[in-house]
Amino acid sequence: MGSVKRLADEVARGLREVHPRLRKTVVNKLALAVGAMIEGQTPNTVELANRLPLDTERQDMREPWLRRLLKNSRLGPGMVIEPFARAELAKAASHGQTVLLSLDQTDLGDRMARLMVALRVGDRAIPLAWRAEEGAANIGFAGQQVVLEQILAWLPAGACVLLSADRFYPSMALFGWLQAHGWSYRLRLKGHVLADTGQGDETTTGALAQGVTERYFAGVRLFAQGVITNLGILHEDGHPEPWIMAMDAAPTRASVLDYAARWGIEPMFSDFKGRGFDLEDSQLQHAERLERLVLIMALAMYWCVRAGRDEALNDPTPLEKSPGAKRPRALELQEALSQPGLVVHPRPASPEAVPSKRPPVARFSYP
Repeated sequence: MGSVKRLADEVARGLREVHPRLRKTVVNKLALAVGAMIEGQTPNTVELANRLPLDTERQDMREPWLRRLLKNSRLGPGMVIEPFARAELAKAASHGQTVLLSLDQTDLGDRMARLMVALRVGDRAIPLAWRAEEGAANIGFAGQQVVLEQILAWLPAGACVLLSADRFYPSMALFGWLQAHGWSYRLRLKGHVLADTGQGDETTTGALAQGVTERYFAGVRLFAQGVITNLGILHEDGHPEPWIMAMDAAPTRASVLDYAARWGIEPMFSDFKGRGFDLEDSQLQHAERLERLVLIMALAMYWCVRAGRDEALNDPTPLEKSPGAKRPRALELQEALSQPGLVVHPRPASPEAVPSKRPPVARFSYP
């Protein structure tokens, strides 16, 4: 338990810096839970409670301690994560870079659905805002609006944003929200969406993609209500299904491939699930308690990412220190970004991808 206590002390110092008005007892309890989560990587409250460095050996006191923390209505995930999210968004928007956001949903069996917005950082993503709902439900625009407006409030003024989202019921309301706030978007569509290209009768997005490798349309009317957007279709060799992409930009191969930035959220979901914290094994039955458990996991991720970034930027290996050694990619990019007019692109999904003309996007690598 000594390692958990050391981790908790470090987390508590960081929490006190950004939340000076948060009650000391809440800070200390949250820090202990984060330290135990980093050490144990489990959503099981019994296993997690066993790792807590509490002044008791009684199991009948340990688990209720953790359950009370998860039920604490004063522990708002958005309130706690806000200063960390603001700092990461400011870094992402620096030097005129585009902030790459991903919106996605995952289910915990048929018990719970979780919607999350994540920020692309290097080749992966970190969580910014999330929402859970009980049941195997699709979280519609009402839930999407809650998390998106959290991010909107935390963004630096004038930031350029590109939101990517997978094929889960994009709606007229979501398109309207993005267009009203001036966010760029790449929204992947299912094949059943009604589409009117203005070149004939109304059809579906699946029919437009049938048997083609590439196809692009400007000013397509989607849904019966008539959302106007651009449409790009790309079906590369080796992929079972095409990408059918609604976008605000001119429809080209390059703008379709911008959607590849979304893949950073997949390793993050793996961290939450089978390759990391095993969130799908959680037995929690209440959405607000799951949201607080995700908060503990998210803070653990932030601390790990921060440690990796500090190591990469400030503590080069002996090989990197030697004369003539190749400089760490993170340092090269950090210095390069200070040069005016330089564009640093994210890794494309295909070697044939054409560079985008959006503002530059920084990539940093973590160990």
